[in-house]
Amino acid sequence: MVGVIVVTHGLLGKYLLDAAQTILGPQEQCAHIAVEGSVEVETLMTELKRAVKHVDSGNGVLILTDMFGGTPSNISLSLLQTNKIDVLTGANLPMLLRILGMRDQNLSELVLDAKNAAIQGIVAAGEILTRKIKGA
Repeated sequence: MVGVIVVTHGLLGKYLLDAAQTILGPQEQCAHIAVEGSVEVETLMTELKRAVKHVDSGNGVLILTDMFGGTPSNISLSLLQTNKIDVLTGANLPMLLRILGMRDQNLSELVLDAKNAAIQGIVAAGEILTRKIKGA
């Protein structure tokens, strides 16, 4: 099973994991790290490396971050290792649900499926409703 770590500004990662577990039930090999303004980067790196060791059962670790270019993704990117650790930015609930439901895949397939789930989870509801009204 691929391990999952959600690294975000503030407690967003905790709340994403909490929401996912409300829907899917308790999940193993998951962690979150909150990046707060007052925490040193060295401390965050130590915490992230510890989390990787904790959630990795040998099938790799997927680190989700809230946005590319922010501190959470920047520290996570420093741990990239082909077929062992990957980083996916733009974390959202559809992405996390897909990951947690398909962690038996290999890491590279899981990343692609998660990215697609994240994109499909973005919907402009007004556009859909307008199309339905015009089509009716």
